[in-house]
Amino acid sequence: MADPPNGIVANGIDTPASEPEPTPSLRKWSAATQAIHADDHLNRIADVAPPVHVATTFRYHDDPDQLIPSTDLSASLSDRHIYSRHTAPTTTRLEALLTPLLLAPTLTYSSGLSALHAAYVFLRPRRIAITAGYHGAHAVLKLHCRLTGATLLPLSCPAEALHPGDVVHLETPLNPTGEALSIAQYAVKAHSRGAYLLVDSTFAPPGLQDPFRWGADLVMHSGTKYLGGHSDMLCGVLATRRADWVQGLAAERAVLGSVMGGLEGWLGVRSVRTLEVRVERQSASAGKLVAWLDALLRGRGTEERDGEPVAGVVASVQHASLQSGDMAWLREQMPHGFGPVFAISMRSERLARRLPSKLELFHHATSLGGVESLIEWRTMSDTTVDTRLLRVSVGVESWEDLREDLLQGFTALWEEEKGVGEEGKVNGV
Repeated sequence: MADPPNGIVANGIDTPASEPEPTPSLRKWSAATQAIHADDHLNRIADVAPPVHVATTFRYHDDPDQLIPSTDLSASLSDRHIYSRHTAPTTTRLEALLTPLLLAPTLTYSSGLSALHAAYVFLRPRRIAITAGYHGAHAVLKLHCRLTGATLLPLSCPAEALHPGDVVHLETPLNPTGEALSIAQYAVKAHSRGAYLLVDSTFAPPGLQDPFRWGADLVMHSGTKYLGGHSDMLCGVLATRRADWVQGLAAERAVLGSVMGGLEGWLGVRSVRTLEVRVERQSASAGKLVAWLDALLRGRGTEERDGEPVAGVVASVQHASLQSGDMAWLREQMPHGFGPVFAISMRSERLARRLPSKLELFHHATSLGGVESLIEWRTMSDTTVDTRLLRVSVGVESWEDLREDLLQGFTALWEEEKGVGEEGKVNGV
């Protein structure tokens, strides 16, 4: 495959600050353990909870003989934080935690879209193959195409339409439906033509999916979602196993200025500690809710009384767990769960608009990945979707409580619809 052009060197620093290496024994531990201990080598004080570093600039060494000019690229950058647009202690700690979880060197950014923008600034593809998905990603690519003249192709385009250095942009699972696509399939397609595979794995955070195993060249996450997990921080992440890409992306990040702040980095460190326990529960609960809804819509529910109100207002449910024809590859790609997000399509726009107001445990808000369950009438923030669609992000509440809340919401809507129907008959409508 063709290599992207060499990254720029910003202020003579073309790599992220290399801190002392983790102890070799750490590599044998599980992801859950590394999420707690992968940053132990960065501890400088006795505090068990790491501090928030808010400084933008850092003192040079007091000893003139220890000063290393930025032109000396052969020197170790250990503990050489200079300016926070390059590196800072808190975000370096977060990257130290994310690297073993994503199974590749990881860089953080100020948001998911800033990470995606940085990826395309670095790769500079002439053609990008992509399907429907997160509308924000399409907005970034529209800007990229305007600036560079690049062309967007459908993800289903023939492999022959791709050329060396082009990008296949694969979002899986997809926003807003939670349905999955085969990473291996598109890796073969991209690599057969010398193109790169970029995987947006936001809906399947570490523990649910490893895109590198299936051929990804670059993995992106909106860390605002599951890596943050508490609806209180913006974050973007890029990970790659290509050392020269890591260096180039880090240098360009310093120029783009799209770095996380100290507080956001600290929130990320706090959040990643509990990533596995949160995501496993959220994904398992989503799977149970989807199976319950699907059974009722197919007339197979154990409670016949529940089926009538649900089928009366719900048209369909979408989620990777329902892709029965794809399980041969999907169970291997997502062996620990199919993701905490799914979509519900109601029988009318009116029903979709009104359902969130009937629920007690689901906040009506955009975004996803937090410990609290969210539901969004998706047309509130995305003009491209069917107006009957609702996106559901499952939190860490009891799934049985969430089921009961959805059921009472569906029932309330169904009773309203019956009332409207009866009123129409009385009035001769």
